[in-house]
Amino acid sequence: MKRSVFFQPTDGWVGDLIPFEKDGEFWLFYLHEVRSDPKPGTSWNLVTTKDLTQFEDHGVALPHGTEDDLDFNAYTGSIVVDETGIHHLFYTGQNPRNLGADGAPLQLVMHATSTDGMQTWTKHPELTFGAPDGFESGDWRDPFVFRDESTGRWRMLLAARHSAGPERRRGVIAQCVSTDLMTWEYAEPFWDPRRYITHECPDVFSWDGWWYMVYSEFSESFTTRYRMAKSPDGPWTVPDLDSIDGRAFYASKTAERDGRRFFFGWIASKEGNSDDGAWQWAGTMSVLEARQNPDGTLAFGFADELVESFWDDVPVSLTSGLPARLDAPDGYTAVVSDEELPGQFYAKAVLDIAPGTTECGLLLRSSQDGDHSYILRLEPKRGRLVFDRWPRAITGDAQWHVSGDVPFDVELERPCKLAPGPHTLEVIVDGDLCVAVVDRQVALSTRIYDLPAGRIGLFAGEGSVTVTDLEIRKRTDN
Repeated sequence: MKRSVFFQPTDGWVGDLIPFEKDGEFWLFYLHEVRSDPKPGTSWNLVTTKDLTQFEDHGVALPHGTEDDLDFNAYTGSIVVDETGIHHLFYTGQNPRNLGADGAPLQLVMHATSTDGMQTWTKHPELTFGAPDGFESGDWRDPFVFRDESTGRWRMLLAARHSAGPERRRGVIAQCVSTDLMTWEYAEPFWDPRRYITHECPDVFSWDGWWYMVYSEFSESFTTRYRMAKSPDGPWTVPDLDSIDGRAFYASKTAERDGRRFFFGWIASKEGNSDDGAWQWAGTMSVLEARQNPDGTLAFGFADELVESFWDDVPVSLTSGLPARLDAPDGYTAVVSDEELPGQFYAKAVLDIAPGTTECGLLLRSSQDGDHSYILRLEPKRGRLVFDRWPRAITGDAQWHVSGDVPFDVELERPCKLAPGPHTLEVIVDGDLCVAVVDRQVALSTRIYDLPAGRIGLFAGEGSVTVTDLEIRKRTDN
């Protein structure tokens, strides 16, 4: 049996992650999603990893409360350790039966502590607090706590909403401050762009002279983004490529180890295990490593540990004739392997793109003729990576019912810089999960359900590309 690249518990799904690094090991707390009716409460579960490729599931870490408790659902938060070594866990307590004045379930900041190295937690319900006047009481969640060394105070950031203003643009990252982690005072908002419904799972960290603010945009885009500044007080600027991934990778939060920064999030599942299904809340855990560009912007790609865990070569017919030139100045051309690929693999293609080329890329799980497949398409003229599939939908059998006439999902395109010359396209496929990375800069994650097996291919359209390298590797069976 193949060991999965991506962690998912056997009895549920991974929701928002709360990563914490301890003694070289990542403690990855996560919201444990169970899809049953009636819906049970939500607990914090724990999985640990030292190498980002092997995971140990520890089950429930912070149990949710009873049907009468304020934390029937124990939602997202953060963990810090104080100067005495006590760990403080802040989380969102919610109970659908506990309604605020506006009729929405209250969201409250709640507190637990551990004196045994996070093995057990003691809840402190007496320290619970909610939103002040001027903020909606049903949106006061995801407390993220960090220490401001310049003032010696602790700062807590919260996904919140103003109680007045345009409905879609009341989102704000609210802020509280404390000197002892026990009592908190309301302060001026940390970031108040008045742009989205809210900004979930805020996260802030510093790295080599820059501060970064990460948030998950609660809008029709459902995208995790970041901003940059020279101070935790801003002003925050928007980098050219400001998103961490696409629609499928959400609620990403970060942790650091040995000067490296990792983003932990979940790849959403889809209803009915179908490519046409709607995105669902929660899914399978995934990790991307951020690398800092010379101008301070962030690049996203696979961690080396993950790539190096694929070390068995998978020989395919396409690798024997490299370098290979695909030339179609006013048309389309593709080559497809004779062999089907395993259900889990890593592939890397180096594509030297000629000036003026419209498109090129990889075909995944392709039919022999290259017609039916998943498509990772680089579009230099539009500056983007697109995940596509054909057929996109079967709409009928009449002449005017063209199979696949549903446009590709805009939510599965990523802006990237594709100047003429060589570009590296990497992809990890594992069952119904697919993550692609361009030049170790831009990542795109998605689900692939409808085509469970097939070949790999290369293509070019309206231009030329020279494939100088193609590697395909798998993991050894356990």
